[in-house]
Amino acid sequence: MVFKCQEDSFLKQFRTTVVSCDYATLEWTGEDSSTEPRKLRGFNVICENTILFPEGGGQPCDYGTINGQPVRSVVRKGSTAVHFVESPTSFEEGAEVQQHLDWARRLDHMQQHSGQHLITALFDREFKYDTTSWSLGSSVSHIQLSTPHLISRESLDLIERQANDLIREGRAVSVLLVDPEVAQEFQDARAPRGLPKDHEGLARVVRIEGIESNMCCGTHVTNLSQLQCIKLLYAEKVKTNVLVYFVVGERALRKLGEVFAREQQLTVALKGGPQQHLELVQKLHQNIKSTRKAFQQLLKDFANAEAERLENLPKAARPKYFSLHRRDGIEVDFINTFLRNAPEEIFYFLTVSEGVSSGSSAKGHMVLRGQPSLVEQFGPQFMDLLEGKGNGKENNYQGKITNLAKLQDCNALLEAYFKPKKTNPDLAAAS
Repeated sequence: MVFKCQEDSFLKQFRTTVVSCDYATLEWTGEDSSTEPRKLRGFNVICENTILFPEGGGQPCDYGTINGQPVRSVVRKGSTAVHFVESPTSFEEGAEVQQHLDWARRLDHMQQHSGQHLITALFDREFKYDTTSWSLGSSVSHIQLSTPHLISRESLDLIERQANDLIREGRAVSVLLVDPEVAQEFQDARAPRGLPKDHEGLARVVRIEGIESNMCCGTHVTNLSQLQCIKLLYAEKVKTNVLVYFVVGERALRKLGEVFAREQQLTVALKGGPQQHLELVQKLHQNIKSTRKAFQQLLKDFANAEAERLENLPKAARPKYFSLHRRDGIEVDFINTFLRNAPEEIFYFLTVSEGVSSGSSAKGHMVLRGQPSLVEQFGPQFMDLLEGKGNGKENNYQGKITNLAKLQDCNALLEAYFKPKKTNPDLAAAS
């Protein structure tokens, strides 16, 4: 069946009749697939026809409303489209309902999909690269080209220039219904995916005047001028294929706005105009490298000084255990430098971590060194308290930690263990 949305992709509202309505639930994330899905309750509604496109051909479904209730999903089942409507009440079978289309979403999808057809045709014409798949993302889309060779910026610019020339020419885009069983009708139509197994009746072929014919179930513009413009962003090699990322129409304008806003923010942050940004960032990077190198040398000097201070203490005055916790970066070299020069007989509890606070969210690194039996005793215990993972061997135990809020608890355990044991004065006198 050819749905109303496929007959007229610009129809924004439509009256139709409910064929069936069944209670249903839907795990829904909306536009942001990275968010936790929420369970929606509503009804699966099938109508005699629909202007809401069911997901297919690489194109996501339309959103809209039925009698004012939001349609969260549309899927095709055979010759019908099943709408999940988030609604507290059902729809009566045989009742007439009003469908409204989310036009902004439809226009965006049409621009990206028709733009993909155009880009695919031009890569095929210029380089004989087949498009094996494509993805309509929420902000950027891409096609997958069957070539092991990374596409140069010059080649991308060539295809982009040709596409925008055709957009300015305003080539017509039309949809034909053909019988896939009749070779004469179907011979010039590319069918990269083939027809679905449950397809019935005529097949839709989308034709760009003078460019290509491509079998497709999606919604499309009627003229290339409606694409406004195409921008090929970049290409990346993935195994034996190349992905080409692009934006079309309103997305290209939004992308330009985002880039310009970032450019303004960088101008303020770097205190220099756009032409200087790269030079200023490179200079800043070099300054950071120099500062980090100087900082690491200071840490090394401090580690040596602390180890030397302990070494210079008379043996009788040396502590039984020593704790040192630095929160100016996970610089494990600091610990290693300190331990190379520190006296052997002391039990050491050392940590380095991110940030300046002892909040539980900071990450760090812990090292214990000392008598093997004590290292074996305190290592796993401290790792549990500090929510980390580590391992030890003989007189050394180390690992990554994540909960610095428990450092004081660890120090308290050491203090309790090494605290001098009080003797009973009565027993001492008797002896």
